[in-house]
Amino acid sequence: MARVRRGQGELEGQVLGALSEADGPVSAAWVQQRLGDDLAYTTVVTILTRLLAKDVVARERQGRSFLWTPTADVARLAALRMRRLLDGERDREAVLASFVTALPPGDERVLRALLEDAEPGPANTRNTSPADRSGTQC
Repeated sequence: MARVRRGQGELEGQVLGALSEADGPVSAAWVQQRLGDDLAYTTVVTILTRLLAKDVVARERQGRSFLWTPTADVARLAALRMRRLLDGERDREAVLASFVTALPPGDERVLRALLEDAEPGPANTRNTSPADRSGTQC
């Protein structure tokens, strides 16, 4: 039976997720075992090294190998992927506009609230959460 190929970035998310479930620093072999037998050890090490370059994991030497620890969560990794895609586009404004107009209303409200919270100035002095404002028109 043919193996199902993972989507781009999916394996990185799975590796980071496995690290996040660990009680402390773990080896690449631990991650490999956690994710299943269909992954080669070298694949896991490659993914961990890519995550290190993205600054979402840290490593410490133990003997001849490394122990790995997450420094960010899966949401941060997804945000980095989104940023990388955006950085690769010539017309950032058009891409952002298309992204926002394609969002479901609930996601658009959350995004608007997050952007409002990030803006300095008088509009940012309210002490309310995005959920508190989700029913307001933006």
